Amino acid sequence: MAKSKNNAKKVSYISVPSQIINSLSSSSLQSLLIPPKKPSANRFFWLKWFRSPRFWFLALFLCGFLGMLKLWYTLDPLIPLSPYSCVTSQSELQDSFSNGHTRQQVGFVSNDEINDKKDQEVGSMNARELKFEAGIKSNEVKHESLKGVVDFQGGISGGVEEESEFWKQPDGLGYKPCLKFSSDYRRGSELIFEDRRKYLLVVVSGGLNQQRNQIVDAVVIARILGAALVVPILQVNVIWRDESEFSDIFDLENFKRVLANDVRIVSSLPSYHLTRRPVVESRTPLHVSPQWIRARYLKRLNREGVLLLRGLDSRLSKDLPSDLQKLRCKVAFHALRFAPPVLELGNKLAERMQSKGPYLALHLRMELDVWVRTGCHHGLSHDYDEIINKERKQRPELLTAKSNMTCHERKLAGLCPLNALEVARLLKALGAPKSASIYWAGGQPLGGKEALLPLTREFPNFYNKEDLALPGELKPFANKASLMAAIDYLVSENSDVFMPSHGGNMGHAIQGHRAYAGHKKYITPNKRHMLPYFLNSSLPEAEFNRVIKELHHDSLGQPELRTSKAGRDVTKYPVPECMCKDSHTHVL
Repeated sequence: MAKSKNNAKKVSYISVPSQIINSLSSSSLQSLLIPPKKPSANRFFWLKWFRSPRFWFLALFLCGFLGMLKLWYTLDPLIPLSPYSCVTSQSELQDSFSNGHTRQQVGFVSNDEINDKKDQEVGSMNARELKFEAGIKSNEVKHESLKGVVDFQGGISGGVEEESEFWKQPDGLGYKPCLKFSSDYRRGSELIFEDRRKYLLVVVSGGLNQQRNQIVDAVVIARILGAALVVPILQVNVIWRDESEFSDIFDLENFKRVLANDVRIVSSLPSYHLTRRPVVESRTPLHVSPQWIRARYLKRLNREGVLLLRGLDSRLSKDLPSDLQKLRCKVAFHALRFAPPVLELGNKLAERMQSKGPYLALHLRMELDVWVRTGCHHGLSHDYDEIINKERKQRPELLTAKSNMTCHERKLAGLCPLNALEVARLLKALGAPKSASIYWAGGQPLGGKEALLPLTREFPNFYNKEDLALPGELKPFANKASLMAAIDYLVSENSDVFMPSHGGNMGHAIQGHRAYAGHKKYITPNKRHMLPYFLNSSLPEAEFNRVIKELHHDSLGQPELRTSKAGRDVTKYPVPECMCKDSHTHVL
C-alpha cells in the first residue's frame, strides 16, 4: 500500500494573479484548461493518396487519354495513297484512313477546316479582283528578289528560308544561247536561194506541241533537200477538232523573217506547179539521217518539183550535224513565235500571276484521253474507271501504252500521270509553301473539280486561264484547242517554277525553252523511283520529305549535255550545240 501511495500522480498548481484571470474570456480560459483533441485519421486521407504511386499513375493515364481525344478530334480526314490506286477510289481511301491511318503515316498534312475555308475564299477571287490586287501588291512584292513569300493577306509566311529555297533557281553554269553557223552552211544558203525549182509540202498532225516538233523537222528537211518550204498545213485533230491554220497560231511574218538566211518560205505553190501531181511520201521510217533523205527524195524532187510529206513525227534523227542542230533551235526558240493576239493575252495572264510574286506552273495531264492512251486509271472512283475502260475498248487505236502490262505495273514503272493527290504530296515534300500561287495548264480533268480537291485543299491559290481572264478575253479562242494550249504554254514558260504531271510534247518543249532562257527551274518528277515511298504508309513525314528531296536533287532544270545520252532532242537539251560558255555568244 505504501508503494502505491508513493507512486500516485503528483499534481502541480500554478498560481496566476487574479488580474490576468479576469482579463481572459471564458472561451479562452476553456481552451487553456481543456487539452486539444488528437487529429482525426480522416484528415490525412488525401495526403496518403497524394503520396501513393497509384494516384500518380491514374493521373498520368487520364491526362494521356484526354490528350489523345483532343488530338483525334482536331485531325482532318486525309486521303492516303492506296498501294492499288489504279482500282481504288479516293472515297474508299478516305474510309481506310478513318480506320487507322495517322497524319504521320501518310506523310501528308492538311490544315484545319477554318483555314481551308478562308484560303478557298481567297482562291476564288474573280478576274476583276485579281487585277485590282495586282495594282495594290505591285509595291509590296518584288518578283525578282525571291527572298520570301508574301501571302494574299499581305503577311510574311512562316519558314521563309525553306520557302525561298523552293523558288531558288538552278545554277546555269554560264551557258548562253549561241547559234553561230559554219562558213560551209552560209555558202550553202546562197545556192539554196538561187534554186527555185524545188518545193516541199508538209502536213503536220497532232496537238499544238506535236505540230511544233514536226514543223521544226520540216524546216530542217527543206534545208537538207535545198527546197523551198510551203507554209505547213495543219491537219484537223481527231480529238480536239481544231481547224486553226498556221497563221492563226504562229506569227507567219516572223517565221519567214527569222529563217530568211536558212530556208526560203513561201505561202503557196507557184501557179505552174498547181496542175502537177506531187510526189507523196507518208511512210518515212523513224530517225532517218540526212543521207537517207537525200538518197530517197532528191532525185524524184528534182524531176517532179514538188514533194509532199505526211506524218513527220520523230522521222528525222535526233543526232544531226552541228549546223542542222542549230537550225532546229533557231526554228523552235526564235521562228515559231505565237501570233500577236495569242502572245498578247498569254503575256497578260502571266503578268497577272507575276503580280502576286513568284508562281508555279503545273501541266496536269488528267483528261479522259490521257488516261485512255496511257492505259492507266486515276482512282477517283470505280465509275470513272469504267468510263476509261469503255472508251479504251471502243477506240483501241488510242492506247499507246504497253498492252501486256497491268495498270498497277504501269504505275510502278512510272508510266502513268500523277494524280492530284500525288502532285500535292510531291510539292509539299519539295518545300512548296501553302501560300504559293499556282497556275495549272491543261484540259478539264476527268471528274472535274472533284479530281482536283486533294491539290486545291493544300494549295488554295490555284488558277487557270479561265480564272485569270477578264470577261470576253477568251471568247476569240473558244473551241480552238491549239490556241488555248498556246496561252497555257506562254503562262507556263514565264513561271518561276514549272512541273508537268506526266511527260509529253508540251513538257519537253517548255523544258527546252526554259533551258534556252538560262535554265529556269523545271521539276522533273522521278516517278519510277519515288512511287514506292508514296506507297509506304509507315514512313514518317520528315523521312518521306528527305527522301523525295534527295531523289529530285538533280532534276530541277540544271544544265544537261544532250550528248550524254543517245537520242536526246536538241530542242529539249540545247547544250552544247545551241548554248555555250563563250564570252562572244551569237544568237542569230
